[in-house]
Amino acid sequence: MTTRPQPSTPQPRGRRSGVEDRWHTRQRVPRLDAHGNQKVDSRGNPLSDPVRSTNYGTGKRWRARYVDELGSEHVKGFDRKPDAQTWLDSQTAAIVQGTHVAPRDGRITVKQWCETWLEGYRVNRSGTVRAAQVHIRQIEAEFGHMQLSAVRPSAIQAWCAKLKTGGSAPSYVYALHGRLNQVLEAAVYDGLLARNPCSRRTSPPMGDQKPYVLTTEHLWSIHDAMPPHLRAAVALGAFAGLRIAEVSALKTSDVDFVRGIVHPQRQWPDKPLKTKGSDAEIPVPRELTLMLSASVQRWPGEYLVSDAEGNPVPPWQIDRALRAVKARAAEGVPDEFTFHDFRHYLASLLISKGADVKVVQARLRHASAKTTLDVYGHMWPDADESTRTAIGEVLAERMDSFGASADGLRTACGRSELAEREPAGQRPI
Repeated sequence: MTTRPQPSTPQPRGRRSGVEDRWHTRQRVPRLDAHGNQKVDSRGNPLSDPVRSTNYGTGKRWRARYVDELGSEHVKGFDRKPDAQTWLDSQTAAIVQGTHVAPRDGRITVKQWCETWLEGYRVNRSGTVRAAQVHIRQIEAEFGHMQLSAVRPSAIQAWCAKLKTGGSAPSYVYALHGRLNQVLEAAVYDGLLARNPCSRRTSPPMGDQKPYVLTTEHLWSIHDAMPPHLRAAVALGAFAGLRIAEVSALKTSDVDFVRGIVHPQRQWPDKPLKTKGSDAEIPVPRELTLMLSASVQRWPGEYLVSDAEGNPVPPWQIDRALRAVKARAAEGVPDEFTFHDFRHYLASLLISKGADVKVVQARLRHASAKTTLDVYGHMWPDADESTRTAIGEVLAERMDSFGASADGLRTACGRSELAEREPAGQRPI
């Protein structure tokens, strides 16, 4: 019985490097004089000459080559041997340091890498991907034609300055720089870039991150000016903290009118909620359930916010109605005001009534308390009086332990201060 030979597994190339002379072979021939005798040098050593190769006189004479950590061979030609050796030394040193980038990878442009990066980024929610695409278009407009390795910190700083002088908001410039940093950091991780040119030194200021908060008067003005069947949407945003896509996808069955619970399950049109914590039950007061119940009775349908025909109202219709009424119904509300700002109103309301960070986080369904503090931390009032009370209690215990009163302590302190100010010869006996 004959056995069929198994195909051999190709062995990876070992790491090697060197500089070769393309114009000559490794063979050498004796150097002869006019009489046919081999010449010798001053020390008596025989002389020889290299044999010319078929490439003699064509192309670059010196060829540097090396094999990287992945087993791929890289070759580059040079006119001078010292130049070839310098390039080879830099590449092999980068392999040892872990910062090696293959020469062909170094020629990838920013636009090409952004396209690759976006394909992998599509594992995120569609809204997150759309926001990234907007940023990528700005990045490609400035750096798309450049090779990844050609992007310098100075160019990034100049780009941020140009965006700012062009009228872009500081927070938007900060977000674009953060996106560029994210893209280039992925290139470093993928081995296409030795180091990321983005850093704290190139980062622009964050700008004013404080959200706009409606006054209660403006809130009710907007609520009353909205089409009657959309007023429930305003109430859900301002008093339950629902996002606009959650309002449109909220079904009547998602609200427990008896227990006072709003439980969002999906977001428009039928996608998972933004975060894992977004599906938490939201306790709401009886007054809000009565408002929602009245809206359902007047505009019945599968969805809580429905039109006259019982059809659900998509987010863009709510947003369009909000833009139409905010200017004439609430003077002083900025043009940038959106439905999401109703959530800021809810956070401000809860904080003003003494709610702590964990309570606000739970009502807004943030993934972590850090998000709540980053956005609303400035809204919590300073506890000056509470710190005075805490320190005063410790001092009062000290006084009580000595049986001293506050007046006695002040008197004693005053005498001590007077004694320090008067010279020794003038002090009263």
